Amino acid sequence: MDKRLLDILCCPVSKTPVRPLNKHELEALNGAIAAGKVDSVAGMPVREKISEALITTDHKVIYRVEDGIPVMLPEEGIGTAQLTDFPAAA
Repeated sequence: MDKRLLDILCCPVSKTPVRPLNKHELEALNGAIAAGKVDSVAGMPVREKISEALITTDHKVIYRVEDGIPVMLPEEGIGTAQLTDFPAAA
């Protein structure tokens, strides 16, 4: 993802900056999705594996990236509190 775009993106709700998910975070997220344990903020089940995503720097919300385009819709976010095996914030 373009660094300039990443520098201006933020959570549409909290205005917290975002950063790309690292490999371990993405693996943990996709493991939870495969186990059927992930819902969007709107309460809809997330069923498809995510290949790229952004996370708020406070480690609370994940937004998927599709074809290089961040999906920054509040209802499409994934709250990390539901992810029991998600790596802790650094």
